[in-house]
Amino acid sequence: MIDIHSHILPFMDDGAADYDAALGMAQDALNDGISTVVATPHHANGVYMNPAGEIEESVRVLNAKLQEAGNPLLVLPGQEIRIYGDLLDDLERGQLLSLAGSRYILLEMPSSRVPRSMEETCHELIIQGYVPVIAHPERNAEVAEDPSRLVRLIELGALGQLTAQSVAGTFGSKLQKLSLELCRRQAVHIIASDAHDQLHRPFGLSEAYGVVKRELGSDAFDFFQQNSRKIITNEEVIRANPVQSYNKRHRLFGIFSRKG
Repeated sequence: MIDIHSHILPFMDDGAADYDAALGMAQDALNDGISTVVATPHHANGVYMNPAGEIEESVRVLNAKLQEAGNPLLVLPGQEIRIYGDLLDDLERGQLLSLAGSRYILLEMPSSRVPRSMEETCHELIIQGYVPVIAHPERNAEVAEDPSRLVRLIELGALGQLTAQSVAGTFGSKLQKLSLELCRRQAVHIIASDAHDQLHRPFGLSEAYGVVKRELGSDAFDFFQQNSRKIITNEEVIRANPVQSYNKRHRLFGIFSRKG
């Protein structure tokens, strides 16, 4: 499996505290069936600033330590970028990183709202050849209240990325239900761990994919796994047309259908 969102780099944010913690997380990732992890430290979220060069150097060091430890996990550079006023300028200055050097760029919204500038920022990034990937939209209060707020961004050309623990139900049944609803609305395209540590915010991708396969079927399982791989290889992701609503009675969920 490929994980495109993690906080495995040490000393960067609220993720791995040091290299021992990072190596422990890396072993957990390998045990979970993950072969490649994109390190995405928080950037410009009001607490952490992690410019591109520092992340790239930390990734280099961590990969060397993994090799020394005999762990074949591959770590690739990225960022989880909070929407902020200078985002486009900093991208031009080379301060921001896409996911593994691809056209895909991971964006984070505040948990309480969808920023007024969100549509404009996504539009400008797309004009420049990037594809915005919206991190954990299921954990955004306005999206939870009105999923069409996310659907609108998907219609503009963005992608949605669910958190594995949301899908697995670790964050509660309400968030799991919303996550599966967003899948059925075809408003999300990738599942990633957003792992921060070994105990409270572990990888857990295999558990999430197990829920997807059980609740949404093998096609959805393949859809999400293929898209994670396509992001790190900079290929065009598989898209399904987002819909504003769906017919529960007849289960008209596009390519996804609940097994049973």
